[in-house]
Amino acid sequence: MFSMPPANGSKPAAPAAAGAADVVKDSSDRAFMADVIEASRDVPVIVDFWAPWCGPCKQLGPIIEKVVRAAKGAVRLVKIDTDANPMIASQLRVQSIPAVYAFFQGRPVDGFMGALPESQVKAFVDKLVALAKQAGVGGGAGDLLEEAFAQAKELMEGGDLQGALDLYSQIMQAEPENAQAYAGLIRCLIAAGDLENAKQMLAQAPEAIAKDKELVNVRAALDVAEQAANAGPIPELMEKVAHDPNDHASRFDLAMALFAAGKREAAVDELLEIFKRDRTWNEDGARKQLVKFFEAFGQTDPLTVKTRRRLSTMMFS
Repeated sequence: MFSMPPANGSKPAAPAAAGAADVVKDSSDRAFMADVIEASRDVPVIVDFWAPWCGPCKQLGPIIEKVVRAAKGAVRLVKIDTDANPMIASQLRVQSIPAVYAFFQGRPVDGFMGALPESQVKAFVDKLVALAKQAGVGGGAGDLLEEAFAQAKELMEGGDLQGALDLYSQIMQAEPENAQAYAGLIRCLIAAGDLENAKQMLAQAPEAIAKDKELVNVRAALDVAEQAANAGPIPELMEKVAHDPNDHASRFDLAMALFAAGKREAAVDELLEIFKRDRTWNEDGARKQLVKFFEAFGQTDPLTVKTRRRLSTMMFS
């Protein structure tokens, strides 16, 4: 079982004029969304990826801190130890350190690798200050936010529920009313079989997002998960279907058990097999269950699109 961080904490307030004492801070994978993405809406944020064993990092660190402090709040510096916090570095494809990335308005805008002399670091910072003056303040989370969602989904589908939950929680720290992240947290609970807490979290969704399509889809996913909870052991059901391929009731239960185990495509295949063999079985039960799956997956999910195409071909063949 995984630990569930608070999902609906207060949105971090952007500091007023940053002083020399708070323009440099240590951060982590979990705090990255708030410390970097959210903070960069107001001012460029430089991220220094380093590690305690890295000699060039020890050379660069004091230089970049000195230059950032000299900018007197025009930029901020966030330091991330990649040994303790490997996730964001991996997401950004950092292959060697020190690696420095600059973010503004939620997007990576510049960067460099290796230890540079103070003159080059100062030129780097000056360029960011000029960029901020030209662009003004504002903007959204941009490409990195979409990458975070994609990685969270990939982690969950790969069985790393804790990793997915941590990423969704990062986003929620920065954007407490982000419907996609809130739904992602609930999907993690569903995947872990914690349906009671999933129901509770869904019931407590902020009013601003309660009717969002992401929450509508996750509500359907919860309904299907509850329906699938008592479907039976997969090996036993597979044996029944192998013995009698026309045992549609067992195949239906197998589809539900596969869904409950996170094997979405296999679950879809079993329902399509029922439809192929007897589309009228149980008052069109296989097709109706597929429609519920589509609602649970989301109408634009690749598996939904693919399955609709396969179902349409069967219906008109």
